[in-house]
Amino acid sequence: MSYRVAVASTDGKYVNEHFGRAQQFLIFELSENGHQFIELRKNQPSCHVEQSDESGHLQTVNLLADCKGVLVARIGPAAEQYLLEHGIKAFIIPDFIDEALQKVKNHLD
Repeated sequence: MSYRVAVASTDGKYVNEHFGRAQQFLIFELSENGHQFIELRKNQPSCHVEQSDESGHLQTVNLLADCKGVLVARIGPAAEQYLLEHGIKAFIIPDFIDEALQKVKNHLD
């Protein structure tokens, strides 16, 4: 079984971005054989000067609709709940991407 997850990262090495401020998401395919980078998706951040915008959350949810999870450094409770309501689990794992993906794979398997 394989599935996709999104990673909020500014440098492509570390999960270091807040969900609502992420300008991009790295998409990975996780499988029993490990993980593979699929693509980079540009995003319009949903947080604007400490305010969350529900329409922005919806835009991000639509961008990540094929993902089972999203790895972030931080996420607000409203955004986390919004993701859950749309079938996407948020994982707060500020770690190197490779290590964070392994932790998520162990959790989702």
